[in-house]
Amino acid sequence: MSTLHRPLWALAALALLPSACAHQTPTPSSQPKDIDWDVQEFYRPPSPLPSQTPGYVIEHEPLEGPAALEEGINERVLYVSNSGGPGEPPIAVSGIIALPKTPPIDGGWPVVTWAHGTLGIADQCAPSRDVLGASAHWFNQAPHRLLNQFLKKGWAVVMTDYEGLGTPGRHPYMLGKSQAYGVLDIVRAAHALHGAKLSKKFAITGHSQGGQGALFAAAQAPHRLKVEEGLELKGVIAYAPASAMLPLFYAATAIPNKTPDSAFMPLFLTGAVAGNPTDVVLGNILQADTLALYNRDIDTRCRIELSQEDSWGGLVPLGHVLKLVPATAGLNVQLAAMDPSTLTLEVPVRLVQGAQDTRVSPVQTWRVKGELEGKGARVDYFGCPVADHFGVLGDDIPGSLDWLEQQFTGAPGGTVMSSCQRLLTEPPDQTP
Repeated sequence: MSTLHRPLWALAALALLPSACAHQTPTPSSQPKDIDWDVQEFYRPPSPLPSQTPGYVIEHEPLEGPAALEEGINERVLYVSNSGGPGEPPIAVSGIIALPKTPPIDGGWPVVTWAHGTLGIADQCAPSRDVLGASAHWFNQAPHRLLNQFLKKGWAVVMTDYEGLGTPGRHPYMLGKSQAYGVLDIVRAAHALHGAKLSKKFAITGHSQGGQGALFAAAQAPHRLKVEEGLELKGVIAYAPASAMLPLFYAATAIPNKTPDSAFMPLFLTGAVAGNPTDVVLGNILQADTLALYNRDIDTRCRIELSQEDSWGGLVPLGHVLKLVPATAGLNVQLAAMDPSTLTLEVPVRLVQGAQDTRVSPVQTWRVKGELEGKGARVDYFGCPVADHFGVLGDDIPGSLDWLEQQFTGAPGGTVMSSCQRLLTEPPDQTP
């Protein structure tokens, strides 16, 4: 079993012991940069922001290159949304709108809104800014095969970058409402630009961080969308959705050796601070060297770079992350609130989980299924026996296409040739 999946009580106990390791936090070598140091011109909204409703399009332009989906006609878009933090002020969020190359079907193209997985906090990590050679390029390309299949089916695809990823402000990682608003409001933006070609029916899909974000978006849809808009959410697919943030964060602080997975700790903290900056004060939680490392790297490095030896990947977490008596009450509330198992969902849910996933445990996702069903949700859990964390995006293409077709048309499902199958009993934990 991977380190983050060892019994959480044991790892939490380790966190209370002094570390025997000589290695401390990597020494910060430079001062932190301004949060918005790398925001490009397109992504800078006018000031003041237009006094318009969420989904209003501030700017859009044709998009080509690696960020674009091959099977679609793409454009980069900047639209009005809301922050997920206190007061929920209006903000600008960026993303991509891709339309099928085939003529619209009767009633218009249904829309699939995509919530992307973990990329980092730095603006250059944003999907709509993807370029060859970028550190986040592989991760930004990972869902393209799936999304291109959606376009080939005659469904429009919209992809938010999320709050603060590419645009001004810091991205609040895993902050549920923040991600939900970005995912929903880009559907509105697509209708503002191409409403005559689009169906009012839409579905939400997402992977990892975006799997969690997709579930939050589905939960927020009845509250966020107005009846007069006529938008119909038909279902949500969450591939390997992130969950259990509270125990996993503390498990990560108790690891007695260096690991690339330490990069997820600062990401969790950005969302927690954004959710309640009054009660989540990093100076009262982190040791001084670790706080300096956070400030130095969080806005300049994508997740894969945070995992490197000269950043969080060179940190021995046990004894070097949290203060001896950290003020974590507010942090605990925010981490617990990020868990999608707390949600109430009114639309059909498809959870897709790889049995070989070492980042999101199948047992973890099965727990989410049970919690959602306990609140009245209709949930199908599909297990993919040979898929790892990213493998589910390819292995479940046949099943996802068939399932979404059912939701959009109401037609019964067909015969699906896929290794991913519906599970009725808890899957075994096969992580090494």
